[in-house]
Parts: sequence; structure tokens; C-alpha cells
Amino acid sequence: MPRQTQRILFRHRRIHAVPGQQPVTGLLVDGERIVAAGDATRLADDAATVVDLPGVAVIPGLHDAHLHTAGYARSLTEVDLRDADSLDEVLRRVAAHAATLPPGAPLTGGGWYADSWQQRTLPHRTQLDALLGDRPVLLSSKDEHSVWANSAMLRLAGIDAATPDPPGGSIDRDEAGQPTGILREHASRLGWDALSATYSESSQALTEAVGGALDRLLSLGLTAIHDIDGEDARAAFAALHADGRLPLRVHKAIRVEHLDAAIAEGRRSGDGDGWLSTGPVKMFADGALGSHTCDMTTDFVGDPGNSGMAVTETAELAQRAGAALDAGISVATHAIGDHAAQRVLDAYQQVLGDRGGALPPGKKLRIEHAQYLRRQDLARMAGLGVIASMQPTHCTTDFELTDQLLAGHQLVAYGWKTLLDNGIALAFGSDAPVESPDPLPGLAAAVGRVRRDGRPSGGWQPAERLTAAHAVDAYTRGPAFAAGREHELGLLQPGYLADLVALDVDPLTAGPDELYAGRAEATVVGGVLRWQR
Repeated sequence: MPRQTQRILFRHRRIHAVPGQQPVTGLLVDGERIVAAGDATRLADDAATVVDLPGVAVIPGLHDAHLHTAGYARSLTEVDLRDADSLDEVLRRVAAHAATLPPGAPLTGGGWYADSWQQRTLPHRTQLDALLGDRPVLLSSKDEHSVWANSAMLRLAGIDAATPDPPGGSIDRDEAGQPTGILREHASRLGWDALSATYSESSQALTEAVGGALDRLLSLGLTAIHDIDGEDARAAFAALHADGRLPLRVHKAIRVEHLDAAIAEGRRSGDGDGWLSTGPVKMFADGALGSHTCDMTTDFVGDPGNSGMAVTETAELAQRAGAALDAGISVATHAIGDHAAQRVLDAYQQVLGDRGGALPPGKKLRIEHAQYLRRQDLARMAGLGVIASMQPTHCTTDFELTDQLLAGHQLVAYGWKTLLDNGIALAFGSDAPVESPDPLPGLAAAVGRVRRDGRPSGGWQPAERLTAAHAVDAYTRGPAFAAGREHELGLLQPGYLADLVALDVDPLTAGPDELYAGRAEATVVGGVLRWQR
């Protein structure tokens, strides 16, 4: 073979080109693609440049199938309440953050989780009023399905005792009928819409914030993401791409409120290029467990009469899914509760039945989260070809709340192995900023079902633990399949894109403790070393 001067040999003693198979020591890359994978000594003669990769092992680039990039970018400069274990600690952090802001500027952020506080009571607007007066405050719960607002924020949003609950949402009220400051599901949009209308964010500022966030993701070993945020995020990605500053691959979802406009514009899933492509439409069937709004078949324990909330009814899910598929757009629907998942499958089954029983070529159906499922729905989910887009660290965060609120429910809970055993494809991600975007804790949760501190001993529902190879597959080939790019992403084989990460731990042999402590050492996207520690 004649020498090709543009070719680069990436060399390492342990390259898991196909996780679960025998490692290789060299990857020969021409442009963005791998042309050979094997023994580095034999490949060296055909390379103009040799790059020795650091770390303990090299694997295919990690791929986050569910990430809110604009939300993550904003969270980096907002108040972070995620690990606060009491209301007093939350208020202390809010006050400290307020001291860094200009007078009158709104205070935003989130991550509060009342179920983890020493006193498990929901917060109230008056607690923020006493602290910050007339400064508008809007704080997301950890699951981002509820917000906590002060009185100034409620006034800004036009919410008072006479404001009706919006469809698919609720306003918590006290005994006198006054809003407490807790807004759930679609009611939270009243706050966010008022805030964005009053305090505008420039597109340039968001673009720069998103660019900084993507650089952080690159440093975690991520080479591709599926973004779930709105049109402002899409514009930021497009601006970065036009400037040659998009460092990793973005599969950009369409929020359901923009579906009609996207169809009118002629967007199709998979359109774009290898760096920025159109993803599925993202719909919502229900809320979340932490907000007690996920749509369940039975009531939450200790909360009689509350079995969650149908954010979107089944008929509308079917109508929207059908319109998307007819336009060439894949469909991804948020469903956490078992009844929500059942309704999503009902909608998908109706849509496919109305269209001859088969998906359009290259199009995908997904359930986002799929945390609680009825066992009798698994065969139908597999038969419809529905992908389970799941986030392993949600399991390790929520297992105590699951045991508390869903005790006695006969459910498949975070059932990764059961789903695989039933022929259902997995695509893993983080749901950042709800959880950290770092994929190594996600791998730790997937193989151990334990937290960083080792709880619970032996893992929560340990029969659902994944093998290391299956866990890595769900963070590499799984998201590639969900994006329709399984023939060029997720493996380090000839013809595939040269996206890879060097880690200071081998995820094919490491236990949860090592994975929690692990980190990326270098990230290559498209044959270019984009980041190195």
C-alpha cells in the first residue's frame, strides 16, 4: 500500500475498538474516518503522524442521548442547589448568590429537592420574600418539572388566587387559595415565559455560553450529544458551526411547540451534516417522580388520590407523532410513569397501524426516561421498535424515593437488563443539568446501581445491573442507533468516524468505585485531538 501522507496513527496499548472484544493497539485515520484498526506496529508504515494517546484505555467516543445544553450552560452561572440537604442551606446559597448580582436582577437556578431535606416539606414563596424582597426569583426543582417562585416573580407572571391551572399544569395553593409559589409542569412555563419576556438574553450571549458548555462536555469524553432544548439552542449550535467552533457532534431535537414551524421549514430527522443534524420531535406525556407528577396507574404511597398527571393526552400524542412521521421526523416522548409509557405505546401503535404498521425508513420512535414500566408492555415496546432513552444516574438519585412513593407497585423500575433481555434498544444519557453530564458516573450507576458512597450495598435491585460491555454499548452504539448513525458512530472500525476518548480507567474491567473516580484524559472527534488534560 503506498504511503498516504495525511494519515494519522492513534496508538495505545489498549484500544477497545469493539467493546467486549479483543483490544487493538492502533487506529489508522484518514481525514475524519478510520481506515484500519489493528496492530500499531503493522500500521505505522502507512502513517505520516503518530499520536500516542494517554490513559489506561481508549474506547469509542461517549455519546449522550438526552442533554439540555442551553439549560446546562445557564446552570454554570446560576445558583446550584442540587446537593443542599436542608431548606436553610438552600436559602443560604440563594442569599450568597444574590449578593453577586446587580440590584433588581432576577435570580435563577435550581436543583432543590425537598424529598432529600432533613424536613421534607415543600418550600414557600414567603421564605424567598423575606430573603430577597422584590427581586424576582425562579428556582427549578431537581427534576425541572416544578419551580419555586417568590411573590415578585408571581406578580411578574400575572399569577394570583384567581389564575386558573393551565392545561397540563398546576399551581399549588394554600388553605386560603393563594399561590404558595410552587408551579408544576406547564404552570412553570408561566414563570419562565414572563422572565424571558422581561429580561431578554442576547443570542450572542447564549452562543458563547453554549460554546463554553460544549468545551466542558468535550473534557468529559463526550464526542456527540442529542440536545433536547429549544430553538434558541439550535441557533447557538448553528452559529458555532458556521464559525467552525462546534467541537462535537449535535443531534438537535425539535420541541413539540415548534413542530409545525419545523415541518413548514422542511426539516427532516437526519438532515444536516456530520456535525449538526436534525433530531426527533420531543413531546411530553407526563411529569416526574420528584414532583409527584409522573403518570402512574396507581396512587403514590402516602398521597391518596394522586397518581400523577397526563401532561399531554393520548389522542394529541398520536396526532403529533403522526404529523411528525408523515413529515420525515422521528419521535421521542418523555414518559416516566408506567401509565404514561402505556399511553405513549398506545399512541405509537395507533400511528403505525394507520400507516401500514411500519416506520418510515430511517425514522425512530423513542421513550425518554422509561423509568417505570408495566411488564406486560415490554413485548409491545420491542415489537414497535421503540428505543428506551434512559439516564442511569436517575436510578441512583431516586431509588429511595421510588421505594417510598411506589412501594408495592409491581413495576420494571430502571430495568435496563430486563429491557435488553426483551429486545429493546438502550440509549443512555444524563438529562443534564438535572444530573451531571459526566458519563463515567453514569457507567458506574449502570454496572453497579450504587451511589458514589457505595449505597445501597450490593446495588439497588441488582438483577438489573448491566455488564460493562452492555453499559459502554448504551453510551456509544445505542445513541448512534437512536440518531440513525449506527453505521458510522459507536465503534472504532474501518469506515467509522474517528471519535474516541482516552480514559484513566478501563470501563470494561473497572468497578463502580473506579468509574466514579475516573476521568477523561483526551478526546478525539473526527480524527482531531480536540481536548487533552
